[in-house]
Amino acid sequence: MKRPRIAIVLVAALAALTTAGCGDNGQEVDTAGATLFAERCAGCHTLAAAGTEGSSQKERVAGPNLNNRRETKSQVLYAIRNGGFSGAIMPQNIVVGKEAEAVADFVARYAGKSAKSPPGLNSGSTGSSGATGSSGSD
Repeated sequence: MKRPRIAIVLVAALAALTTAGCGDNGQEVDTAGATLFAERCAGCHTLAAAGTEGSSQKERVAGPNLNNRRETKSQVLYAIRNGGFSGAIMPQNIVVGKEAEAVADFVARYAGKSAKSPPGLNSGSTGSSGATGSSGSD
């Protein structure tokens, strides 16, 4: 009768060890926005706070490196709704509703920590084009 108890204890210990490693996904912050960004945007965009490295800037689908590019929440929401700023590659509405708001809040807070201002804002535009300071891709 002791064998079933030992098996249960071993299974519980193994489960505890396995889940102890969960959550170590490279994200610097643990928010819904960071997780959604990592799930939906990581293939193209680099952002250390989300633990993403995006794609090579030489690839056609490479999105802007958001470590080096500051964005406002309204710019991020515009890009999400419209498939980036050019509308050429990024899927429209890759996240919607509250998920889009969470991603936009996250990106606006953590993107471009070393950049002085979001693209377009220092040139007097409304910032909706986002063309200034981009890597050439959205």
